[in-house]
Amino acid sequence: MSATPRTALTIAGSDSGGGAGIQADLRTFFACGVHGMTAITAVTVQNSLGVQGFSEVPVDVVTAQIRAVAGDMGVDAAKTGMLATAEIIRAVAETLDEVHIGRHRETPFVVDPVAASMHGDPLLREEALEAIRTELFPRATLVTPNLDEVRLLTGVEVTDTASQRAAADALLEFGPQWVLVKGGHMYDNPECVDLLSDGVQYVELKGPRHDVEHTHGGGDTLASAITASLAKDLGVPDAVSAGKRFIERSVAEAYPLGKGIGPVSPFWRLDHEA
Repeated sequence: MSATPRTALTIAGSDSGGGAGIQADLRTFFACGVHGMTAITAVTVQNSLGVQGFSEVPVDVVTAQIRAVAGDMGVDAAKTGMLATAEIIRAVAETLDEVHIGRHRETPFVVDPVAASMHGDPLLREEALEAIRTELFPRATLVTPNLDEVRLLTGVEVTDTASQRAAADALLEFGPQWVLVKGGHMYDNPECVDLLSDGVQYVELKGPRHDVEHTHGGGDTLASAITASLAKDLGVPDAVSAGKRFIERSVAEAYPLGKGIGPVSPFWRLDHEA
């Protein structure tokens, strides 16, 4: 009998194209060696060309999924992705308190505030953005916004190192323990420089900028890789460093799929000769 792996829970929407959302989270968890569990918040109709529509899962079903897996299997780390509405966000936050997930509790919690499309367009109404700020961020061990989400959440336009630090400070005011301001959308920078901060430490994580078109699911994959490392008891700085290494390789190995933008790939972690 094999040893039971560590467990990670993703609370997010389903991507019918398999490149982002719950599907990206689960395949990243697998590639990182943790057992993935889900609480699905919405079912999207999408492919490589974009999202054609989505249906929300009833709030009581979302919270029942969290209680079911936390009460039976246990959760070593958790993350959120697409939460769709303020009602779902508030209910998830209350349920996480019940099952002892989040900052100041037993289980680390990563908030990937999925609030903007790949093109920077808002995906959430202001009431949902406010619920992210007031309900999720104070409970978060780590938040991982991209620059468009930083702008929507704080009003800070990140264009350089100074404004990236200002964005980190603005995000920390909402109460998370750590913030990771991702620099992938600072296209004028020849490197991808992410900034990790807890308000005392400011750690620049530099990496190569790959000239690839296919980046669907990149944010989900990074947050999931970090969550997997937290589930294995790494501290936040080490978990973020491991996640950055994982996403750098996944972007480099991205593949075309369909007529639009293909996904980043965690397949490099598999033994192709097995």
